[in-house]
Amino acid sequence: MGIQITPSVLNADLSRLADEVARIPSSDWIHVDVMDNHFVPNLTLGLPVFESLAKATDTPLDAHLMIADPDRWAPAYAEAGAGSVTFHAEAAAAPIRLARELRAKGARASMALKPATGIDQYADMLGELDMLLIMTVEPGFGGQKFLDVCLPKIRRARELISAAGLEVWLQVDGGVSLETIERCAEAGADVFVAGSAVFSAEDPDAMVRELKAVASG
Repeated sequence: MGIQITPSVLNADLSRLADEVARIPSSDWIHVDVMDNHFVPNLTLGLPVFESLAKATDTPLDAHLMIADPDRWAPAYAEAGAGSVTFHAEAAAAPIRLARELRAKGARASMALKPATGIDQYADMLGELDMLLIMTVEPGFGGQKFLDVCLPKIRRARELISAAGLEVWLQVDGGVSLETIERCAEAGADVFVAGSAVFSAEDPDAMVRELKAVASG
């Protein structure tokens, strides 16, 4: 599979979402942060906007649901065209059932862990997932500083995935930039969410390619 870069539109011009996505054709995925002002203290966009964006781009969408009650709402994002749907372990009532439902609807099933949430308690369910997301900032806002304290958890997650012989992708999200992406890759991550680093660059697509090159070593 190799290294994948998934720019987050949280830092894009949301009034021109389709145009912003068109500026980054080198992206492997487009990361869409859905926040409900309950699970996290911020409100972004919801299902209608997501569905419209899915129709406006051929790049697959990676829906990151920072919402309460993902068991109820996450399947609709798979139905709306998401290639991958990420729910938070801290919010899901029945994560295994939800992961299976997402897969049944044709999306990759992904689970996210906040910085303080341990990985070992979820080791036995990694086989139910297509991707594991390690948050390297507290979820809710873009532009935050990368938390180095999360690097050991990335390493541990990679160890567990490898020991089980799984093909689970390992994603990191939060403060990913040219200064931090290499450390994440060395720790075992292979999918990288970058928001402000991409959309604040003079040439966002060139930044996508540069991030991939640095992470690839």
